[in-house]
Amino acid sequence: PSERKLSELFGVGRTYVRDAIKKLEFFGILKPLPQSGTVVTGTDISVLEGLFTNIIKLNKKDFFYLVETRVLLERESARLAALRRTDKDIEDIWKAFYAYEDQVKKNLTGVDQDFNFHLKIAEVSQNPVIKSLMLIVIPDILNAYRKLNVCGEGRYLKSISEHIEIIKMIEKQDGEGAAKMMEKHLHDVLEFSRNTNVII
Repeated sequence: PSERKLSELFGVGRTYVRDAIKKLEFFGILKPLPQSGTVVTGTDISVLEGLFTNIIKLNKKDFFYLVETRVLLERESARLAALRRTDKDIEDIWKAFYAYEDQVKKNLTGVDQDFNFHLKIAEVSQNPVIKSLMLIVIPDILNAYRKLNVCGEGRYLKSISEHIEIIKMIEKQDGEGAAKMMEKHLHDVLEFSRNTNVII
């Protein structure tokens, strides 16, 4: 929509809308097209990489805290998703899972599909702040994992079974069970970040 329409929609001045658009363009989330307006480029990993590290410079110790924050967000995301999900939400989570599983079975990492699976759970939690924070935090973390091959070949297959267990807990509306399964799923990467010297 135009700046004027966005201004009316959100009830803010056009200056605020213009500033917000410029920030999103800076991070590569929006792209201005001559004579066509501004479009969303996407929300995959490549678009969002660097969003967090462009805001603050991380050192070696901070990387662990960044991953720790991811675990906290994802635990709560899974717990709330289990408590608030609808039947349609379950269908959407399974659809995101199958997209990831398909990539793994093709011997691909499925990084974007894995990212979308976790984002879908955050969306089902019905807490837009959790989803927004995950959009900021996770891409840089996954980029570091990918560069260092943290998951390894066997890890992707293990992730499939763990994803299924998380979905089952959400289906049963077992909030604590979903949170525990998510924590178990992220345990290895948390331990890696605790012992690594990587700077992203």
